[in-house]
Amino acid sequence: MESLKNVKWDDYTEYAVEQARRLLEIDSPSGYGEKVTNYLLKEFGRLGIKAERTNKGGVFADFGGENCEDALLLEAHCDTLGAMVHQIKENGRLKLTPVGGMRPENAEAENCRILTKAGQIYEGTCQLLNASVHVNGDYTVKRDWDTLEVVIDENVNSKEDVKALGIMNGDYVCFEPRTRVTGSGYIKSRFLDDKLSAGILMAVGKYLKENRVVPARRVYAHFTIFEEVGHGGASPCPAGVTEAWSVDMGCVGEGMECTERQVSICAKDSGGPYSYEVVRRMIQVAQENSIDFAVDIYPYYGSDVEATLNAGNDIRHGLIGPGVYASHGYERSHKDGVRNTFKLICCYLEEAGDTNEEDK
Repeated sequence: MESLKNVKWDDYTEYAVEQARRLLEIDSPSGYGEKVTNYLLKEFGRLGIKAERTNKGGVFADFGGENCEDALLLEAHCDTLGAMVHQIKENGRLKLTPVGGMRPENAEAENCRILTKAGQIYEGTCQLLNASVHVNGDYTVKRDWDTLEVVIDENVNSKEDVKALGIMNGDYVCFEPRTRVTGSGYIKSRFLDDKLSAGILMAVGKYLKENRVVPARRVYAHFTIFEEVGHGGASPCPAGVTEAWSVDMGCVGEGMECTERQVSICAKDSGGPYSYEVVRRMIQVAQENSIDFAVDIYPYYGSDVEATLNAGNDIRHGLIGPGVYASHGYERSHKDGVRNTFKLICCYLEEAGDTNEEDK
């Protein structure tokens, strides 16, 4: 653990949070990943880390390391929930269809952006039908995608008016993340799932590069853009990868032990148990390094690494992440959860790593 003695954990935590902020500023509902991957490639280039765009549009980075026959693949996703234009109504409003698990209850009264295929961006608000309480005497109507609509912030009153703006069915609708970082260290935003952990993986790459740490195992990082629709981590998985992790959000809520200030280690989710060997080793590393953690079972959850496994790859798999409350809504985590997740990854790598003294 010699190379970890002088690690400035707070500095890398702040870097991870700042990168999450920047990623959250970039609209990237599942499948709309060009801008967010451009940012990742630019930042990895600045850090001197080898990275390339995948055919699916994600980013695959090589963090270095020795043994390519026993490699570790870390996965985080940069796609988010969102919506698409399903129908342009005769009155100039937009009916939506969700992208990923976007809940209509969490979309109501949110500002949004409509991205046309020609590159125009229009603002709007997702509202309940007949949203004025001084007009609507029954505000208890069920919220679903048939009772919500987007009111476009343009002078449009008909389907023809909307089409004249260049808006058409299939255009993406992106919701405002409303990112805040409080003085007490809480991080609040839509889409912390999973841009917060994407920032953590960027910090891992920065740590390895700056400190010239060369793990004994090769370490790859895949930033996917289709996780929320189920196939983000299906590929690529290079030859020699024997273990893969999703670094995603940890669940916080009733029945869970994890808090926003901890790293959550998942033992089982809707896809079944994670690798017993990997989970046990994660717990051991956390205990040995005084990392604040919890182990939980996530009842309604699937991850990128399960897509990697289901694609036929012969790997051990695991799932960790900072605790996140109100998942798929207006989410909240804490810098302590970021720090504990980052530290667990670095300490796990240190178990089979070394510092390249010749490069110092």
